[in-house]
Amino acid sequence: MKKSIEKLEQRLGYQFKDIELITQALTHKSYKKNKNNERLEFLGDAVLDLIVGEYLYIKFPAQAEGELSKLRASLVNDKSFKKLALELNLGSYMFISSAEENNEGRIKDSLLSNVFEAIVGAIYLDSSIENTKKTVISLLEKVYPKIDLQTLFQDYKTLLQELTQEHFGVTPEYTLLRSSGPDHKKEFEMAVLLKGKKLANARGSTKKDAEQSAAKKALEILKKEKH
Repeated sequence: MKKSIEKLEQRLGYQFKDIELITQALTHKSYKKNKNNERLEFLGDAVLDLIVGEYLYIKFPAQAEGELSKLRASLVNDKSFKKLALELNLGSYMFISSAEENNEGRIKDSLLSNVFEAIVGAIYLDSSIENTKKTVISLLEKVYPKIDLQTLFQDYKTLLQELTQEHFGVTPEYTLLRSSGPDHKKEFEMAVLLKGKKLANARGSTKKDAEQSAAKKALEILKKEKH
């Protein structure tokens, strides 16, 4: 236990004064302990919002508020936190129930994202905002060597909406075609429609992911037709 926490601390570049905090941060509610990581996750989410917001404000002095908000939204979300959690190999350190273990909890997007937020909350309580900032920014720059709108902000749904409004005067609609798989590993197939006609369809582990993929395909189709 102590050795594995020391290994994680090396990955983080931060050594905890209070081992209870990091233990709590790694404990999922399914583990049936008195304390789990939900409260630390809540705190970590707020801390990450502040750290990333300040980081972008300083890094991009000429960017308008709207662009900074888009950049922050691209970094402060479950998908991004999962990437950061994978970089730290957090899945292997989590305390989860045997049921979660059997449901592939150690690689589940939501669990990885939540445990990363909890770790950040734990570092903040254990030390200071400055130490938390150092840890988060170091990891962020390692996982995202290039931070700009073109690289990060790939909101295909917004891009498709802007394109269809400009050229057709209408906005696209999305509809669920089918869903399959067990509850812990669902797959959704979504279609994007324009004036009631299907433009494209795609699959994803969530409806939002499937919509983004369908929108991306639709953009490629419309751009080809335009040319």
